[in-house]
Amino acid sequence: MTSQTKLKDPRNEKSVKIQLKAMEERETEKGKGGERWNAAIANLSEMATNLESLQKLLVKKAVYVDDETFAKASLSSEQARTIKALEQRVETLERELDAAISAAARARSEKRQAEAGQKAAELRALEITKELENTTKVFELHMEELRAKQEEISKRDKEIKLLEAIIQTLGGKESRSTIG
Repeated sequence: MTSQTKLKDPRNEKSVKIQLKAMEERETEKGKGGERWNAAIANLSEMATNLESLQKLLVKKAVYVDDETFAKASLSSEQARTIKALEQRVETLERELDAAISAAARARSEKRQAEAGQKAAELRALEITKELENTTKVFELHMEELRAKQEEISKRDKEIKLLEAIIQTLGGKESRSTIG
């Protein structure tokens, strides 16, 4: 089938006209919803007229080529559409790549910030550990001092009790000697 026969097929025109006549006959038989059917039929008639005008215009303005040239043109057209689709896909992929690169850069930045935060926390933990060790050493020194003072107090307490016992012993002898 050549491109000329593709553009105009008298069977299609006759088919449309026959369908329109059949619809008009059904409309007159039913008699209900006449206005809507009349409007629909008018639209279809107008479309048929427009289709005929378009076919006539195409026949006058159309360039007829042999099948080989038509096949080459079709191939070129298909390739152009494919190229356009591929270019759009490339643009989409480039946008996705840019977005992925940006996301990776943000992730690296966040990772660096997290690492810096972790390092700061580790340093703070070391400082606190050293501070606790120093506090522990000071506490141990104070405890040793307190033990030494406790021992000294305990020793003096024993000396005082000894002296009290001596005083009581001496005091008891004196009171016996004054009584007797």
